[in-house]
Amino acid sequence: MAERVRVQVCYALPDAVSLLTVDLDEGQTLEQAIHASGVLARHPEIDLGTLKIGVFGKLRQLSDLARAGDRIEIYRPLIADPKDSRRRRAQHKSRAAGKN
Repeated sequence: MAERVRVQVCYALPDAVSLLTVDLDEGQTLEQAIHASGVLARHPEIDLGTLKIGVFGKLRQLSDLARAGDRIEIYRPLIADPKDSRRRRAQHKSRAAGKN
């Protein structure tokens, strides 16, 4: 009899997070875990062919094996470049400091 492993599948939107727990047979892939979680039915906009996935913030492949305790994360595309966002915040702070 195959061992079972418990993993979580996480998909975050700007205003909500889906964090789903799923039990799998040992030896199943991250992709199989994502399908088993039901997250694709809840969020039909997810396209595993284009979105990146990871486990605890480290990029992984859909074909990698799921391990007990993994938090499988589905990453959405960035809306803004983080470097540009930091630059704009820094400029805003320097302007605000100059007005005092």
